[in-house]
Amino acid sequence: MSATPRIVRIVSCFAAVVLFVPGAGARAKNKVATPKRDALADYVQRVLLTAPVAAASTPGSLWIDNGRLANMVADYKASRVGDLVTISVSQNLSSTNTGNVATNRSFSASSGITALGGHIKTSGVASLFSPTSSQVLAGKAAATSTTALSTTLTGRVAAVLPSGTLVVEAERQIVTNDQRETVILRGLVRTGDLDATNTVASNRVGNLEVEVKGKGVISEGTRPPNAVVKWILRIVGF
Repeated sequence: MSATPRIVRIVSCFAAVVLFVPGAGARAKNKVATPKRDALADYVQRVLLTAPVAAASTPGSLWIDNGRLANMVADYKASRVGDLVTISVSQNLSSTNTGNVATNRSFSASSGITALGGHIKTSGVASLFSPTSSQVLAGKAAATSTTALSTTLTGRVAAVLPSGTLVVEAERQIVTNDQRETVILRGLVRTGDLDATNTVASNRVGNLEVEVKGKGVISEGTRPPNAVVKWILRIVGF
């Protein structure tokens, strides 16, 4: 038997196995036809999950609660879940601690024999014991810490407390050169502290939580060593 018919038979058997195996052809087809992810569609889906549900209108009614002219005299300030709020973050924290310690201690003693009987000379043993000690300690310590953060974030009202205080949350993600920087802000805002543009300063936000974290090439290069490396460095000493 020549090699060509043998190859044809092997290919035919393999094709038959693929056709009769349940789901084999479907899996191959699905793998080829997998659509690409749409970043915009994913973003819209995430936003819709947190958006407030619109009130249902009564069929046939002339009044619609969410109509264009329904809130002609309503205040523009944020007051409901889902409204946008701008937070102007300007945090400057500086602390300095300085301490000085100084001690001085000295000790001196002298003992000897000045006279022994009437005719015995004591010039050779006049000074038997003369100890002297001195101790001086001077210590200084200084610690300085400075933190500065300045940015502007626009977030949304996540909840409204029974007192009317707004719970706001803002998040910003910036990707530059394979480095992702994420800023997350949460806090409590009084409606009266919002200006005409729905902006509030960070020093008027209660229970303020600001988190700045990064992930990427810079974070990987500057991250602290793991526990094993710390243990080795502690033993080796360099």
